[in-house]
Amino acid sequence: MLDRPRRAMCVAPMGRITTGKAITAGVFGWPAGHSRSPQLHGHWLERYGIDGAYVPLPVPPDQFEAALRGVMAAGFAGANVTLPHKEAAFALCDERDSSALRAGAVNTLVFRDGRILGSNTDGFGFLESLRAAAPAWRPEHGPAVLLGAGGAARAIVAALLDAGVPEVVVVNRTSERAEELARAIGGNIRAATVPPLATAALLVNTTSLGMAGQPPLEIDLSPLPAHAVVADAVYVPLETPLLRAARARGLAAVPGLGMLLHQARPGFALWFGVQPVVDQALHDALAADIPRL
Repeated sequence: MLDRPRRAMCVAPMGRITTGKAITAGVFGWPAGHSRSPQLHGHWLERYGIDGAYVPLPVPPDQFEAALRGVMAAGFAGANVTLPHKEAAFALCDERDSSALRAGAVNTLVFRDGRILGSNTDGFGFLESLRAAAPAWRPEHGPAVLLGAGGAARAIVAALLDAGVPEVVVVNRTSERAEELARAIGGNIRAATVPPLATAALLVNTTSLGMAGQPPLEIDLSPLPAHAVVADAVYVPLETPLLRAARARGLAAVPGLGMLLHQARPGFALWFGVQPVVDQALHDALAADIPRL
């Protein structure tokens, strides 16, 4: 995890934390209006009484570098990066931690002494969400099967291998992209076009299938073992058809909202100097704004 010198803080009246000036961060995206990150970070800023702000930064791809350097010059502490800027942000970083290097993309930036430092917290967020929603799951229980080979899949695969999962099978419509992911990350990764569910201890959907406005994810979960866990990176709707099918089989189901909440924790701590907590109040505040189906 990236580190930085701590700001000198004092507690102002009403318990508000101040550093002498407001701390500002935001989220780059195109568009950025759909992002729940301002609501998420705003919840924490209010909870911890921090003199700060977190704002949406809608920037088209051809203006991303100029906008990034502009907010850094304006005194922002850092920013999150969402689609379609994660790979561009990776290229612009002066320093990348191991999470960013393994994922090949950046979603969290820290601005320090005129330098851009990048990390990728998607894998961390997924693992924390998995452990919270399926506490009986253990890496050594068996192989993980991931559907999709995009940016989110890459970060999750790396995190699962680092956690000790014995094998990860990446399933994609075209095996070439899954094979490319396996080569980039290394370790015990196997590419496939058909998910080997009978031996899977964990099934993860990292595609957009099942998301509101997208085609459904059509998959028969009956071959999964009784101890298997099913996770979905999609969080709109809150409970996808995949998760409903898993619950109907009596399997542990892990919604995508948890990954969103937990991936935000490292960035908030780096920018605002407080380790935030993901709890039911935060979950309910964001869930209230997300369609259920």
